Amino acid sequence: MRVDAQLNRDKIIQAARLIFVHEGPDAPLEKIARRAGVGIATLYRRFPSREDLVMAVATDTLRSLNTAVRTAAEEQPDAFGALRVFMHAALDLKVGAIMPSLLGRIDVEDIIERSGDALDHVTELLQAAQAADEVRADVLPGDVIFMVVRLTRPLPGRAVAEDAALAHRQLEIYLDGLRSPGASPRHDALPGPAIGSAWFRRIRARMAGVAPSAARKATRAA
Repeated sequence: MRVDAQLNRDKIIQAARLIFVHEGPDAPLEKIARRAGVGIATLYRRFPSREDLVMAVATDTLRSLNTAVRTAAEEQPDAFGALRVFMHAALDLKVGAIMPSLLGRIDVEDIIERSGDALDHVTELLQAAQAADEVRADVLPGDVIFMVVRLTRPLPGRAVAEDAALAHRQLEIYLDGLRSPGASPRHDALPGPAIGSAWFRRIRARMAGVAPSAARKATRAA
């Protein structure tokens, strides 16, 4: 495949992943093409049917997840650092949001067989971090996987523009909870956004459909 064709294919898959998260696999293909910055004819040249695109998104997501955990294990100097890097990468892939949205349209086991299974690598990282007394001994692989799944689900209503950044902040808090009592102390501060009470009230008002002026008034009154 030519470089420009591969680039267009990658852009379409990335755009489809983001749109499928919010609208599901039946989202308009024209909308995906616009987000990818390509024409609808280009999309159909790369993916002749919707099923082809859905399969490509699922395969690319799991393949990228598998690559992320292997890369983290190879590049990070310690197992806990590798686990941390992998979990942040999994958030960026939105794996816990995109894969459930495609269930019923894909054969997950077939895709895992072709893309590789990240679970074995995650288990190895976790066990290595526990052996180094960096992670609590009672933490299991499911604790890692399902926390990623929870944090990659978007908040309702798209009321929080900082949703993705907030998930990374909350992951850092969760990672601290994984650490064993004997682990090295944390030295760096939590990343943003730091949502205080006033900011949360404004977000809550947007979720509830309250007018911005009313939300500001409620914040001042508080």
